[in-house]
Amino acid sequence: MPTNIIELKKDTEGKNKDKIYCTFCPSKILNAGAAKLINMDFALPYIHSKAEDKANQSETISAYWLIEDIYTFENIGLSHTVGNVKYLACADCERGPVGWFDLSTKKSYIASCRVKYE
Repeated sequence: MPTNIIELKKDTEGKNKDKIYCTFCPSKILNAGAAKLINMDFALPYIHSKAEDKANQSETISAYWLIEDIYTFENIGLSHTVGNVKYLACADCERGPVGWFDLSTKKSYIASCRVKYE
């Protein structure tokens, strides 16, 4: 199982200390203090690239930023519904998925290892 080798900076409430950005473009996804770090296993499809064919494959990620309200995002795009989720991608460059939106709970989850911090 992949592990996140960066140290995630969080405050005393477990919220992100740094702003969260797309790894592929300069788009800001979340402001500091907007999400809480949680540990849960969820299999996200691989981020696709033309050089690699990883269609229908996924990786299990354990560290996610929980966002209680979809309107907290600075910039995010949603996929079509797949089962009970919508996958999240950068709204500017459309790369992803970087996380998912749970249709039953209305909560969003950003994979800590699929974004960058500043």
